[in-house]
Amino acid sequence: MIAADTSALIGLLKGDPDPRVRRLSEAVRAQALWLPPPVVTEMIAGAYDRPQLSGLLDGAPLLPLIDGYWDRAGETRRVLLAKGLKAQTLDTLIAQFCIDSETPLLTLDSDFRHFATHCGLKLV
Repeated sequence: MIAADTSALIGLLKGDPDPRVRRLSEAVRAQALWLPPPVVTEMIAGAYDRPQLSGLLDGAPLLPLIDGYWDRAGETRRVLLAKGLKAQTLDTLIAQFCIDSETPLLTLDSDFRHFATHCGLKLV
């Protein structure tokens, strides 16, 4: 079981040759992909191929919202900002879903490295 962020899903839809995108494709085929809800919001809001996107989104369950999520997300972001590190709100929300569910995140976005180093996020 893995989760993917928006950058990885866009890479998949565009046929990016990155090895991480190939790993994501394997997870989709194996029905091992779970999505953080904020990623679904970003994907639907973007201008992506709707039929292909619908198939991808319909085939992947959402990571669960666990009680206390919003407080933990706020604390996670506070920790990184206090260290002078980049922690955008949407990235924080995505990372917190993965941290809470102990699901590794597959991403093409290097901004998630701070969540891995300082907050317990596992990266694929």
